[in-house]
Amino acid sequence: MRILVIEDNRDILVNVLDYLQLKGYIVDCAQDGLSGLHLAVTEQYDLIVLDIMLPGVDGYQVCKRLREDAGRDTPIIMLTARDALDDRLRGLNAGADDYLIKPFALSELVARIEAILRRSQGSRTRLLQVGDLSLDVDTLQATRGGRALKLNPIGLKLLEILMRRSPAVVRRDTLEEALWGENLPESDSLRSHIHQLRQVLDKPFAKPLLHTIHSVGYRLSERSDAV
Repeated sequence: MRILVIEDNRDILVNVLDYLQLKGYIVDCAQDGLSGLHLAVTEQYDLIVLDIMLPGVDGYQVCKRLREDAGRDTPIIMLTARDALDDRLRGLNAGADDYLIKPFALSELVARIEAILRRSQGSRTRLLQVGDLSLDVDTLQATRGGRALKLNPIGLKLLEILMRRSPAVVRRDTLEEALWGENLPESDSLRSHIHQLRQVLDKPFAKPLLHTIHSVGYRLSERSDAV
């Protein structure tokens, strides 16, 4: 599961990041509203932890723009030091799914995240889509142009990561860590698995989707020039 944390207080941010990572979540972060909004729109997240009092664009506006302008239904937990009922209602009316008042226990934050994810997984589609490429993350069935793709377990894991991050570039070290953790193979196994994935994903089709960004990583996108 991938979570975005938007929080300008560095101490709170570091504590939340460390705790969520210990719980097995993949976590990205931003320390201002505009950067957080950009990440939330251009990347795929399972949930967003959003502080209200942010420099530039505040949490209310980030939430409202995500819901109304970007059409994103990503679950949002708002963080705030304000305990007034009007403030809580304003956050919920802006599109937040839950509201947590500072200071809070990290264990409570995780409990709320898990509760929201359980609810959202039951109601949201589990189908990832990039162009004519689809991946059902429950059945692990991948298709392109209606044609079933036969991928090994590592190929499926690579494909899911790249599709969730599309059209962003995924760094090589991020992919290697997701596949092997700290036990990295001695040889350049990632390159071999990317090659195998490309043979199944792109070779039979006219338009390539998997692009190599030299010295950086890989990107899954319909546009070869989109970064």
